[in-house]
Amino acid sequence: MSRLPVTLVLVAALALLASACGSSSDEDTGSTVAGAADCAPAKLDTHTKGALTIATDKPAYPPYFEDNDPTNGKGFESAVAYAIADHLGFDKADVSWTVEPFNSSYAPGPKDFDFDVNQISITPPREKAVDFSTPYYTANQAVVALKDSDAASAKSLADLQDAKIGVQIGTTSLEAVEDEIDPGEDPQVFNSSNDVVTALKNGQVDAVVVDLPTALYVTAVQVPEANVTGQFPAPGGDQWGALLDKGSPLTACVSRAIEEMRGSGELASIERRWMSQAAGAPELR
Repeated sequence: MSRLPVTLVLVAALALLASACGSSSDEDTGSTVAGAADCAPAKLDTHTKGALTIATDKPAYPPYFEDNDPTNGKGFESAVAYAIADHLGFDKADVSWTVEPFNSSYAPGPKDFDFDVNQISITPPREKAVDFSTPYYTANQAVVALKDSDAASAKSLADLQDAKIGVQIGTTSLEAVEDEIDPGEDPQVFNSSNDVVTALKNGQVDAVVVDLPTALYVTAVQVPEANVTGQFPAPGGDQWGALLDKGSPLTACVSRAIEEMRGSGELASIERRWMSQAAGAPELR
């Protein structure tokens, strides 16, 4: 057997070492998962040295946040955010929250936070402007209709084609309405989730489309005169990830934290506690 030149041996050894110690690609988001040594708090280049700044919108609704207070650790995304912080080595006292409107979170430009959790779907256009972690949740879309509307009795997506549907601008819910329902009338588009709920409550629309956990909160608290007509998958799936600045040095470490949580069952436990109701709505096809 012939001997390789010393330089080739060294190159091969270095390549093998980089493969073993470096990050691995995540198929869904294109993000990377870092090694433990790279994610020690002292090595993390955070927005504020020695602290972790997390963003979400205001108001912050259940089941993602409780009492409109992200800092209390209650609600699905609050719990997920603090679990990520813990895996990164930050105590709860080291975490601060800031407000970031949904529609501006994925706009190009520098961010005033380390990561944002706000039911933000991972999409290719958004990935051009920001980073996403590996997904922490996959959501179905849901139709919420006033009980006395024809949309409330829909048994299929085709039954909704004549309905007047409301949806928030810039969301995967809008894409889902256009691609999966394809109503005869263009959906009415609103600037915020509050505006969507108000339109439903005031009868401006027959139904709205939101993610399923939000739909359960809307019908339980905000518009009790409405029902969840049914759920359906978003085109290509609707995966939520932590949003970070484009090229953030934290992206790989946040992904690593989520993968650890998934592997240990911690993420599933958080989901069961705060999102358990999301499985019961009928499916629309």
